[in-house]
Formats: sequence, C-alpha cells, structure tokens
Amino acid sequence: MQPEHKPYIPASTILPEITVKAIVLAIVLSAILGAANAYMGLFLGMTVSASIPAAVMSMAILRMFRSSNILENNGVQTAASSGEALAAGVIFTLPALILMQYWTEFNYWETTLIAGCGGVLGVFFTIPLRNALIIKEQLMFPEGLATAEVLKAGTEGGSFMKYLLVGSALGGGIKLFIEGFKLWPGTFEAAALIKGKGFLYFGTYLTPAVMAVGYIVGLNISLLVILGGAITWYVGIPTHIAINGVPEGTELMDHAGWLYKYQIRYLGVGAMIVGGLWAIMSIRKSLSSAVREGIAAFKRGKDHHSTILRTEYDMPIQWIMIGIGVLIVPIFIIYWRQIEMLHISIFMTILMFIGGFVFSAVAGYMAGLVGSSNNPISGVTIATILSSALILAALLGTDSPVGAASAIMIGAVVCCAAAIAGDNMQDLKSGYELGATPKYQQYMQIIGVVTAAFVMAPVLNLLNNAYTIGSDDLPAPQSTLMMSVAQGVFGGELPWAYIYGGMGIGAVIIIIDQLLARRGSNFRMPVLAVAVGMYLPMYLDTAIFFGGLIAWLVDRYFKKQSLVTADRISAKLDMPNANIELEIRKGNAEKAGLLFASGLITGEALIGVALAIPFGISEKKDDALKLIDNPLPDWIGLGIFLACCSGLYYAVVKSK
Repeated sequence: MQPEHKPYIPASTILPEITVKAIVLAIVLSAILGAANAYMGLFLGMTVSASIPAAVMSMAILRMFRSSNILENNGVQTAASSGEALAAGVIFTLPALILMQYWTEFNYWETTLIAGCGGVLGVFFTIPLRNALIIKEQLMFPEGLATAEVLKAGTEGGSFMKYLLVGSALGGGIKLFIEGFKLWPGTFEAAALIKGKGFLYFGTYLTPAVMAVGYIVGLNISLLVILGGAITWYVGIPTHIAINGVPEGTELMDHAGWLYKYQIRYLGVGAMIVGGLWAIMSIRKSLSSAVREGIAAFKRGKDHHSTILRTEYDMPIQWIMIGIGVLIVPIFIIYWRQIEMLHISIFMTILMFIGGFVFSAVAGYMAGLVGSSNNPISGVTIATILSSALILAALLGTDSPVGAASAIMIGAVVCCAAAIAGDNMQDLKSGYELGATPKYQQYMQIIGVVTAAFVMAPVLNLLNNAYTIGSDDLPAPQSTLMMSVAQGVFGGELPWAYIYGGMGIGAVIIIIDQLLARRGSNFRMPVLAVAVGMYLPMYLDTAIFFGGLIAWLVDRYFKKQSLVTADRISAKLDMPNANIELEIRKGNAEKAGLLFASGLITGEALIGVALAIPFGISEKKDDALKLIDNPLPDWIGLGIFLACCSGLYYAVVKSK
C-alpha cells in the first residue's frame, strides 16, 4: 500500500495559477529558450533541459510584483520549458530534409504546423499517463522532483537555500569553465589495446549535473544505465575490435567512437524498440483505467469536478479527443501536399498517430527513470523513422524518391510529441509534489508549445543562412543520423545485426526483470533504463553511476548511524530522543542532498542556455569566450569532478 501523498499546497487551498503576467512571461521565456536551444542542438547535438532555469527565472521576475505564488511560478516554468523541448523535437528531424535536399528552406507554415501539432499532440497523449506513471507507477522523474524542490526552496528561503545556491554556483561555474572559457575538456576518456586485440575503456563526463541526476534517481537505475553502457563499450566494441582489429593509421579512440556512433549504438535502438513495446504492455491496465475514468468523467458532465480533489483535475477528455481529431487534419494536408499521393498520405497519418502515442508513452516512461536531460529522444525518433521507413519501403519500393523524406516527416511529428511528452511528465511531477492543478499546467504547456512553434522556422532559416546546416559551423549531428537511417532503408545499408541483437538483449532483460518480480526482489531491471545506457555515450553513463553510488553511500552512512543509535539505546544510555533526532537529521540530510543536486543541475542548465547567446552572435562560435589556446590536462577536470562528488556526499552527511 502506497503512503498517502501530501502535496506542498493542500488540495483545499486555492491559489491563482494562470494569470496575465504568468502567461506573458511564459510566452517570452518559451520563445527565448526555444531559439537558444535550437542553436545549441544543431551545433552540439544536444539541448539543455529548461525546467529548472525557467523556474529560477520565473521566481526572479515574478518576485518584482506585489503578489505571486509558487503555483504561478510552476505554471510559468511548465510553459517556458516546452520551448526547449519542442526545439529538440524540431532540430533532431526537420533539418534532415535540408540535408537530403528535399527542402531548400524551412517553409514557415509547414514547419510551424508540424512542430505545433506534434507538440500539442504530445501534451494530449500524456494526459492519461499522468495518473499511470506519476501516481500509480510512482516513477521518480528526477528533474521534476528537483524543480519542485527549487521552487519550494525559493519560496521558503532559510538555511536550506544555501545548498541550492552553492550547488548552482558550483554547477554553473564548472560549466562556464569547460564550455565557455575552454579551460579543460568536458570529458575524461582513456582507452588501451591489450595484445593488439583486447580493448579497455574508461570515460566520464566532467560537469556535475549528470552526476546529480544519478544521485536523484538512485543506485538501482544508475546501475542499469551503466550496465547498458558496459554492454556497448565493454562487450560490443571490444568484440568488434578483437575480430576486425583497428584500421592502420587510425587512432584507437577515434575508431572506437566511430564504431559506437555508426554500429554498436544501434544495440540501444533495438533494445528501445522492444522496451518501448513492453513499457506500453506493462502500463496497459493503468492506461485503460485512465481512459475509462476519462470516459466516465465525460458522461458525468460539467459537475464531475465536485467529486474529486483539485489536484486531480485533468483537461476534460472530450477536449482531448476533439483536439486530437483537429490536429490530425493539418498534418495530413502537409503530408498530402509534400508526397502528392493520397493513399500514402493517409497511411503516413495513421503511422504518425500510432507512433506518436506509443513513443510519447515511452518518452514519458524514460523521463521518469532518468530525467528529461538524459532522455534519449533521438533514440525514440530513430525507432520511429526506422519502422516507418520499412513499412513505406514495402509500399513504395526502396527506390522511391520520396520514401526517405516521408519517413522523416512522420518522425518529425512523433519526435516533437515525444520530446514534449517527456517534458510535460516532468512538469506534472513537479506539480504533483507542489499541489498544482494538472489541467492548468496542461493549458500552460500548450501555450508554451504554440509559442515556440511560431519562432522555430525563422530561427532555423536564420541559422541555415548564416552557417549552413550540415557544415562544420553547424553540423546538426542528430539530423544527420536521422537522414542516414531513412536513406539507409531506401537504397542504403543499416547495421541490422546490431538492431536485432539489441532486440534480443532487451527480451532477455525483460525475462530477468520478471523473474526478479516473482521473487519479490527490491532490485528490478526496467529494460528501458538499460536501453538508455546502451544508447547514451559511456561517459554520460559513468557520470550517472557516480551519482547513484553517492546516493548509496549516503544511505549506507545513515544505516550505520541507526545501528550505532540502537546499540547505545540497548546499552541503556541516557538517549531518550535518539531515534527521533536521527530521523530528523536523516530527513534534513535528504532535503539538503536533493537541493544540492538540484543546484548542480540548475547552475549548469542556466549557463548552458546563457552560452547560446555569445556562441550565436560571435564568428568564433563556441570559441567566443575561449581564454587559453591549449586546454589544461583532462585529469585536472577529473580531479575537480571527483571533488564535486565528495562535496555532495559530505554536504549531505554533515548537514545540520
């Protein structure tokens, strides 16, 4: 039986959540964060989760007004963070149409409608998932939890605020030194050949935000993530090198990186396909229950809210159903205009709808495991484009001139939906902790999506005209990968052996997890956590594991303290309140650790978004703030990273 959930703001308390100033601020922040992350994504291949930066900016600005409250701030960050999420969905897919020369520019209305309709569909698809994943499945949603703690700390102030501020300064400062000033590399990597065949590798990300995510999700998930990385880097790549060797004249790490990017990484894609389908199967009862509850609410009419708590109000199911029907129409028209084949356009629309719902659920589930920043939306999109391309190839033939572009356009809508789904679930988690009204958050999410959609086409055309998408100045790595997958089906080649291998690995992990469940084990193996680790670079997996290890060490420390306290009580020492004092200290330590970790994420995210401005306006791009020509050795960065890990541990166990 799950313990009763007590939100920060009780359901009986009514506070204004959607106000004029909140809507205006949300629109401005969504547009700014969406534009900034569009550049970062095209240049670096990844975006920065904006929920916490948006929450911090919202608190800073709304504090200038006479009246504002925590739920109003939460509404602003809900809308504003969707700008970053939608940017990821757009820049991972639509630039592929430019790269394959199917488009010559980003048509305003087509880009806007694909982004906007896909994003809003992501909101609609995740509304039934709120009850399933947040309440019934009790997934962690680490960044949603962190955002809630940031908002609470900002409201309460006091001694705990120092943990958030110190963490923010540390996380932001290290991000600035690495990405802005270029003082030392952002990763530490070392590899070696053993007897010319065996391959050993170690790598970790050197900014502490990813480690902080691992701390929040805990050791179980962190272990599974690094297990996935071990499968690719300690089994897949060494096996390939042992069989085929390293090409003469090629650096070992360069070859390993190439193998990972173009071959071994597809193990994760295969595992994600199996894991995604299994995730849907696993939550099918919760999903069907949510649909039944929605239909029952529809039958009860307008007065059904009187029978449930305010914190359980979702957007009315009839609005969702009508909205989905309306949004499908412009997407179908775009497909028809582009492909000029009615039956294929209808089929594409059906594929988009099914893929959008399935992969929105998968993205929401993965966000619950590892957070939005580490949610491999590109992996979900690859699975969508791959499956769509295979079906279209069967219908059109592999020599079709529009087949690859059709798969990309299906993937674009699904990617936007999945990106928003993960972001929306994180925001709904923060609302669940704070006591927000879900339907108001869902309205604000739609406002943010629509705002960001309207600025995407001008921003992308501006960047393309200035730097040329696909050039060294703007390489668009994720879109290049999507193009390779789509064209690989239509006349090219894909590493099918690795995709099938990943599917097999996923099936084995599911079987092991079910056996653990039958034995009642506390340790579980959700397949998507392993699939995420297989798809993410190993240095990210390692950083997540460091965070999970710290969380375990903290838990172990307090278990030892409990034993010491029990021994002293059994010895009849004068300690009448020892257990109570230990529990209070443990609770305070948990809050301190969560705030310190949240600060590490907050600082890095804020600096990451801020760096997009000088990078975008300077001719030197990411070297705009570079201070030295030759960066310091990477072992210095590793030492600083390990010091941050120690700092997090001691900040928790020594907290008062």
